[in-house]
Amino acid sequence: MNLELIEALRMLEKERGLDVEVIFESIEEALVSAYRREFDIKSADRREEDEEENLDDITASVDRETGEMRVYQTMTVVEEVTDPHSELSLADAKALSDELDLGDQLVREVDPADFGRLAAQTAKSVINQRLAQAEKERIQNEFSGRIGELSAGIVQRKDRREVTVDIGRAEAVLPNNEQSRLDGYNFNQRMKFYIMKVDERRNRPVIIVSRSHPNLVRRLFEQEIPEISSGVVEIVNISREAGSRTKIAVASSDPNVDSVGACVGQRGLRVQAIIDELNGEKIDIIEWDPDPVVHISNALSPAKVIRVETDDEDQSAVVVVPDHQLSLAIGREGQNARLAARLTGWKIDIKSEAQYREMIETELMSRFDQALAEDEEELQNELMGAFDASDEDMSGDFDDEADVEMPDEDFSEDLDEQGANAEESDEADVEMLAEDFSEELGGEGADAEEPDEEDAETDGQAE
Repeated sequence: MNLELIEALRMLEKERGLDVEVIFESIEEALVSAYRREFDIKSADRREEDEEENLDDITASVDRETGEMRVYQTMTVVEEVTDPHSELSLADAKALSDELDLGDQLVREVDPADFGRLAAQTAKSVINQRLAQAEKERIQNEFSGRIGELSAGIVQRKDRREVTVDIGRAEAVLPNNEQSRLDGYNFNQRMKFYIMKVDERRNRPVIIVSRSHPNLVRRLFEQEIPEISSGVVEIVNISREAGSRTKIAVASSDPNVDSVGACVGQRGLRVQAIIDELNGEKIDIIEWDPDPVVHISNALSPAKVIRVETDDEDQSAVVVVPDHQLSLAIGREGQNARLAARLTGWKIDIKSEAQYREMIETELMSRFDQALAEDEEELQNELMGAFDASDEDMSGDFDDEADVEMPDEDFSEDLDEQGANAEESDEADVEMLAEDFSEELGGEGADAEEPDEEDAETDGQAE
């Protein structure tokens, strides 16, 4: 090893963030490994004779300034040498030092240049393994603490399964299922990524990033909107279909700060910067409200909502919109309703005015039919009661039909009159409810401006 290699190691430390001391230690371990490997090859005959080899006392050192390498072997002074790699004769020991005697140990330097080609290959392999381990530990230590953060990156390459991204001091992987269809991922393209996790593949760490995660939008808003980063405006919830549309609900803790206006910015410059980063993905910013009726109405923006009926027990809501805004409220392929349901946490069933009116009329007719059935049953019970009472008052046998008193015509007319009055009363109730409902719907939504509508499915239910 020379000064040029030392400089290369220093550069590697700077570019990849590795500790150069770890690299030196790796090289020292490699030298020991190479020496052992070389010794094993030369002592194959002795292994066949089942002679034990002791290489535990091999050490190596690399000069941190000059790059000079040294390998040392601890030798034992013996009368007769049986293993020249670990034993030294007494005569050879005396030549080195008169103070050495049988059984003494000394450390002798061996020349790494004598290892041969195989030893060099072994050293290289161990160095690579140690460097890979150091890189693995560095990535895990650094990026495990950055999960959930935003990171700028440069696209390096793209294949069918994933995109490889340079995020500074490491490479990251963007899987297919975390990509946005609006992104091109061209070579050297710069964009921002959401760090999801640190995975492990083939015994090496892999940083997984995302362009479709809802928190990517959250982090972009935190980065671009000072009121959010300072905590004055809070992002309550986000629902997103990456590459198409995102809905974000925000709330302000300061009554003097408009949460939606702060996110949009003057002339829409703030939100436009986020839209540009997402390559044109649409973003609906709505004001969060603790009242579910108001919150659901806001979430279905840009559609105008006339009426919201909620069922707290099963977290469901029926929403009424003007007839001409039904498709706008539902959205293309149900997207607007679907995102609103995710944003609010409520099951949403969207009806037009006509559909809602028909639903109410059907319900009223059902109630009317039920009321008629109940009145008819009551009249029948009264009639049967009258006959039962008459039977109880009669005793003995009747020889003459004239002795039996039948209900007169006035009684029958009274029954018919009661039934007619009940029917007229129920019809009047139905007409009154229908008139109230018409008045309620008639004044709302008629003057609303009609925004651009998107193609939509007729089913307005969303969960």
